[in-house]
Amino acid sequence: MRERLAVRGIRGDVHDSYRYAASLFSKVVSDGYIGMVRTIPQLYGVIYDRAERASVAGGFRRWAAEFTARNLRPLIEQMQPSAVVCTHAFPCGVMSAYKRLFDAPLPVLGIVTDFVVHPFWIYRNIDAYAVATPEIRAAMIARGIDDARIGVDGIPVDTRFGLLPDDRGALRAELGIPREGAMALVMGGGLGLGPLGKTMRALARAESAPTQVVIVGRNRRLEARLQEEAQREGGGARVLGFVRNVFDWMHAADVLVTKPGGLSTSEALAARVPLVLLPPLPGQEQRNARYLTARGAALLARVPGDLPELVETAIGAGPRAQRLRTAAATLAHPDAAERIAARVARLAVPVSA
Repeated sequence: MRERLAVRGIRGDVHDSYRYAASLFSKVVSDGYIGMVRTIPQLYGVIYDRAERASVAGGFRRWAAEFTARNLRPLIEQMQPSAVVCTHAFPCGVMSAYKRLFDAPLPVLGIVTDFVVHPFWIYRNIDAYAVATPEIRAAMIARGIDDARIGVDGIPVDTRFGLLPDDRGALRAELGIPREGAMALVMGGGLGLGPLGKTMRALARAESAPTQVVIVGRNRRLEARLQEEAQREGGGARVLGFVRNVFDWMHAADVLVTKPGGLSTSEALAARVPLVLLPPLPGQEQRNARYLTARGAALLARVPGDLPELVETAIGAGPRAQRLRTAAATLAHPDAAERIAARVARLAVPVSA
């Protein structure tokens, strides 16, 4: 988003709203979430489901938003921003509280970064929303948001995901992978969450095993463990940590095997790489997987053992593979960041005003 705003002459400064929250709350949210999804994901699912059914904001959530809004006030008054863009439900709630507490006319746009919307996103004093699907738009209208405020713009990704290479073979050679033959890209998000080791082993045992590239993000321990395993098994899997050119790897791949996060799947849709989803975590991943598979834009592995057959289907030339590609192209929004930047520019109040 910051790059697309810069093209329009708008400087974007990025701030983590949790830094301005109560330190205990911030630690519980960040560490608690990661701990839960790694050890007891079912508990996170129960919490998510109950919060999703809540009709009103809980007292603690309201207190946290108002506390953070007060802490943010000096920064906002110093910066005098023309608009605020929120890419997570928590800062959206904080800015709703800010506008209410201080009677601030500051325009706020919320970007819903999943294929479903949680009620924690929905505030009637937020000026605009960018969402991924018509279904989200309808759900927000049903909860009282003015339809004129909601744009089905997609989930913003780097525009380079939508720029397909002229010579895919040359790109693969540049990345150090064979020009010919199937290549499966396996990803687990920035923290390397998900059954990546089991995935790697399942694909290595496939009858027509594809070349594997496994990107684990910033999880150094997992990177070292999987590299050691790849060398020991001799399957030829290439294990990488954090990379800045994920778009190149997606363009080079014949299939992406990944968690059903909103951002990574949107990148894949823009890059036109077929999607096979790993078993989702309860909560938004589960709902993202449900949405994408129901519309025929992805295949879902219930267990790692399903992967060889699903990957073979996704990279094949049969009718199911063609339907997968057609549905994915329908859902893709490679220009989402540009569309949303244009809306921010229209929404922004000049600093001198």
